[in-house]
Amino acid sequence: MQDLPVQNFSFIAFKFNGFHELGEWRPFLFIPYFLMFLLSTSSNSILIYLIISQRALHSPMFVLIGLMAVVDLCLPVFFVPNMLLSFLFNWNGISLVGCLIQMFCIHCVGSFQSTLLVWMALDRFFAICRPLYYHEYMQMSNFFKFVIGPVIRNIILITTMVSLAGKLQFCMKNEIDHCFCEHMALVQLACGDISVNNLVGLTAAFLISTADVAFFTVSYLIILASVLKSGKSHLKAINTCVTHTIVMGFAITFALIAFMSYRIRNNFSSSIRVFLSTMYLLFPSCFNPIIYGVRTKEIREQFLKFMNQIKVCP
Repeated sequence: MQDLPVQNFSFIAFKFNGFHELGEWRPFLFIPYFLMFLLSTSSNSILIYLIISQRALHSPMFVLIGLMAVVDLCLPVFFVPNMLLSFLFNWNGISLVGCLIQMFCIHCVGSFQSTLLVWMALDRFFAICRPLYYHEYMQMSNFFKFVIGPVIRNIILITTMVSLAGKLQFCMKNEIDHCFCEHMALVQLACGDISVNNLVGLTAAFLISTADVAFFTVSYLIILASVLKSGKSHLKAINTCVTHTIVMGFAITFALIAFMSYRIRNNFSSSIRVFLSTMYLLFPSCFNPIIYGVRTKEIREQFLKFMNQIKVCP
């Protein structure tokens, strides 16, 4: 008996099928995800406004926090509104071009998030371990030298990954078992060889996220060792380091589990995998501005000052 020939067409439109296992309970996911999106949008917008409008917050550390807030504000916008419409009205369709654009935006901005952590770690390193050189190296002209390399790395790797995904032939099925265009969720639908795509995805993860986390971890270990050795009082700086570590520790854990679930055998249901993928994008966006606002004295003072100004206005 001869094998049936493979279809000689490629899908140009797809349907998101994330959380389909929940059946009639799926629309109720609108509530928690909408609340998280609302929290992310409002808190990051307030933080960005404070850092721009208050001169007391125009130092390198707060500029970096402001950039992180911009990333945290933009990242959910690329997928949450579409996901909410899917939950409520079952609007699940997306074109291949739209899918690739969404993939590029999510992965590019997401990679910039981990790179920002490296810059924050660098800022804390000079502030605590090399205070005499802080203003010299953290001036914008010198600081951009540290910025250009990682940004170019991110763009090249993400562009390569997305371009290779766009060249695949999708002739098996057109249902993406996800709520947004995650790289492997799309690639695994291809009817050809995806080994190159898998390798490029692993390379991008290793050279971006893994490398950034390694640098981030080593930097903070050096900072901690320096503080313990010298006995200097740097509680505020250490608080900032702990803040970064707590939030990103959760996000990185979610990301690694979701990332490896496509590549190793596991008992995760598709809904759990999709949930973890959404959490590693949404969790930092929701809680970064709150933690920075609560744990950073200068931001907290400027926020209270801003609220008092609103109260006295007629």
